[in-house]
Amino acid sequence: MARSIVLLFLAAMVAPLGYGQIPAWMPDPTQQQTYTLHRSSSRESTGGNADYRTVTPGQTLTLLDEDGPGLISHMWFTLADSEPFFLKRVVLRIYWDGEESPSVEAPIGDFYGQGTGEIVPWETPVLTVSHDRAMNCWFPMPFAKHAKITITNDGKQSLGSLYWNIDYRTDTKPLPKDTLYFHAQYRQAQPNRGWTGEWYENGDPIVNYKRNTDGKDNYVWVEAQGHGQFVGVTMSILENQDGWWGEGDDMFFVDGATTPTFIGTGSEDYFLGAWDFGGGGYSLPMNGAPLVGKEIAGSRWSVYRFHLDSPIPFAKSFKATIEHGHANHRSDTFSSVAYWYQAEPHAAFPPLPDVSDRIPVLEFVGGPGNSKGNYSPGSLNNLNPR
Repeated sequence: MARSIVLLFLAAMVAPLGYGQIPAWMPDPTQQQTYTLHRSSSRESTGGNADYRTVTPGQTLTLLDEDGPGLISHMWFTLADSEPFFLKRVVLRIYWDGEESPSVEAPIGDFYGQGTGEIVPWETPVLTVSHDRAMNCWFPMPFAKHAKITITNDGKQSLGSLYWNIDYRTDTKPLPKDTLYFHAQYRQAQPNRGWTGEWYENGDPIVNYKRNTDGKDNYVWVEAQGHGQFVGVTMSILENQDGWWGEGDDMFFVDGATTPTFIGTGSEDYFLGAWDFGGGGYSLPMNGAPLVGKEIAGSRWSVYRFHLDSPIPFAKSFKATIEHGHANHRSDTFSSVAYWYQAEPHAAFPPLPDVSDRIPVLEFVGGPGNSKGNYSPGSLNNLNPR
């Protein structure tokens, strides 16, 4: 059941829908379904209307703890908190089949592409965020034996209002042995360490004298062991220098390759935009730049790209990276979540950074001949306290 759903999902994401049609990866409502649908929610068990939970500092709340075989088809969250950057302080984790290591681990804001810590609406077939802080996920998540979803409050204040609805299906039929499981991993660089604090145009000799052919010192979106397929990434940027943060090529390493299996042509090109994203935010089904800032220190950006048309398969290992500026010359702050499917067990994730280190703060980054970095007057007004 689950494998066929996942394959149909991946194949149908780019198929145009005619009037009255539904995506092929969703069940056909004209055919009788045999699964049993369930929901885990934050509802008040007494029947009252206080349908939310409070999560105290340091508390972990289990939202779902169910046996399989089954498939999580939809997750909806909304939350309210007065603590600054609470979307970076609340952590979402998902565990499959009794594993101790989570297969999904990310601040809930970053999981939904809100890595700057603010609400930025966007819409795709698999993830959506609306201006009213409603966050939805439609990635199909099959599990053979067990599924567990938790929320942890790493903040110093209580999360006052956490609402959720998680829809999942159970079936008496076992999953195929080759079923791939959903994974999502958070990474950050606060900041990336580049080799100059200044910005030059592409044709300037100081930029072009450096080359990066092996991906050394690239920002890493994900490293995975085993077999599976990569389906996308969301990334947020805080500029620590003036100028264009991009000109970084994406580089992918498949099955132990020591040189990139394939390389792109620039940051906005990988995210399927052009010309520094044109100065305005946008959201499309497979790619977008929901938040586009000015090219000055302190500006924030959010971008995403999904490979649902052609997931990147790997048989042994996989590494996805991107340069931070041309040949890694810039020192901006990146945070990201990579999404992929793979067979279990998976390699343990890197430790999640401490909550104080997850808050994006403007860094004073210098470079050769420029010990204070390259900042515009007034740009330091965007400095954020931890």
